[in-house]
Amino acid sequence: MQAVKYVRAASVDEASRLLQEGGEGARVLAGGTDVIVQARERTREIDLFVDIKQIAETMSIAYDAADGLSIGAAAPCHEIYGNETVRELYPSLVDSTSLIGGTAIQGRASLGGNLCNSSPAADGIPTLIVLEATVEIAGPNGRRSVAVEDFCTAPGRNVLESGEFVVSLKFPTPAAGSGARFLRFIPRNEMDIAVTNAATQVRIENGSVSWARVSIGAVAPIPLLVADAAAALVGQPLSDETIAAAAAASRAAASPIDDMRGSIRQRRHLAGVLTERTIRQAAERAAA
Repeated sequence: MQAVKYVRAASVDEASRLLQEGGEGARVLAGGTDVIVQARERTREIDLFVDIKQIAETMSIAYDAADGLSIGAAAPCHEIYGNETVRELYPSLVDSTSLIGGTAIQGRASLGGNLCNSSPAADGIPTLIVLEATVEIAGPNGRRSVAVEDFCTAPGRNVLESGEFVVSLKFPTPAAGSGARFLRFIPRNEMDIAVTNAATQVRIENGSVSWARVSIGAVAPIPLLVADAAAALVGQPLSDETIAAAAAASRAAASPIDDMRGSIRQRRHLAGVLTERTIRQAAERAAA
């Protein structure tokens, strides 16, 4: 492992300053379950870790009916899926955070870290996209918000600039009659990286889909918001035909690669299968 300095930041401003001074070799330490491995294996040149876990805002989980849910970038997964409000109002976050690594990893891993690692196969990002999450970013020039679907730019890359880091994730309060679901496919329980994953949120009013969002992952350089899949559902009663059209839209949007975990053909097929399943199960949650 390369020699790495460690600094514990006490405030958002201090963390931003340390990251800017550290330049390209500085990285935020939130959970650390990805970035420490990258430093050890030298897949990224890292010479400074800036620990943000002592900043209250990065560790909090707070909900208000008017403002929605806020999850700190360093809040560990086990606290997210163990939170009663999250379990009641945002069960798709439980779907995702309970699958990020094993139980031991979930004691450290965070949604903010999962997002900033920006893997195309990240199990947190499709759920964030369909829940309309926004990323609260702090840096030398102040704060800004970015929609999650606009955050990742390429495998392992995102919109963060020098000195910037993610402070928290914000979620609107779910509308009445809405439900969301996340699913992934892995070939065996011991293999934690998704071959394909997907998430859907739907809103049912008067027997028809009034609003929808569909996202797929591990089938393109970044997790995708599939607008055509949502368009196939909105304005119509949920039926086998509309669900099949949405699944076809996800297959068409997928541009996967062949690798040791799956083939292009398999991933494209799974994009449709998981889209169909998440739509049906999101609708069941909406009805409940």
